[in-house]
Amino acid sequence: MSFWDHLEELRGTLIRSVLIVLAFFTVGFFLKETLFDGVILRPTRPDFWLYRLLGVDLSINLINIDIAAQFFTHIKVTFICAVVVSFPLICYEIWKFIAPGLYEKEKKVMRKAFGLGAGLFYLGIAVGYFIVMPVLLVFFNGYQVSGSIENTFALTSYVSIFLAMVFVMGILFEFPSVLAVLSHFGVITRDTMKKSRRYAVVVILILSAVLTPTGDPFTMLVVAVPLYLLYEFSILICKPGVPEEVADDID
Repeated sequence: MSFWDHLEELRGTLIRSVLIVLAFFTVGFFLKETLFDGVILRPTRPDFWLYRLLGVDLSINLINIDIAAQFFTHIKVTFICAVVVSFPLICYEIWKFIAPGLYEKEKKVMRKAFGLGAGLFYLGIAVGYFIVMPVLLVFFNGYQVSGSIENTFALTSYVSIFLAMVFVMGILFEFPSVLAVLSHFGVITRDTMKKSRRYAVVVILILSAVLTPTGDPFTMLVVAVPLYLLYEFSILICKPGVPEEVADDID
């Protein structure tokens, strides 16, 4: 295929991906009550599973102080949720675009990487939704500089932290799948990962500080711990030495 043929294929991939997101966006837009009451706002209620497990009595009141905030929040959240739901289909479209240019061994590796990446993405979403976000709400709802000041959160503030913690955790959980591919092609090894552990801790802490919208040490720690566990998981799935395929090519 010529350069323009590849460009046309890429154009088709992008158009199909956009249409997939728009289709889910349309469905989600008309399911506003289910999306917000059943999912987005669920961690603000005392019957959320983690609160019952920990015996925490938490009930958060959200307010809106901007005329157009609820409408634009509806649009923003629906779009992000559409991207999350569309993720496996978008990965499939990307796979169809790059697969013809790969050798059979490379296809096998990338196929596993796409599968692992999709699974880890939703695992990250689940960790952010069921653990990280509720822990943050418990902490900030109970934190007061003075007993005379009552905590009442704005809708936009809640949604910003919710999307940052949930969606960003899904993206960050893609880290092991990337390292697995690099390990297979001999770019990194398990020994390299072990030797770089102390530097990885520093990078994880810096990354957590940048990604957390509040910037406080507690939130940074809540984000950093799952990322460090991901790094340890990445060490386990990386190859211990130079792969046989690479060694054969070198010879």
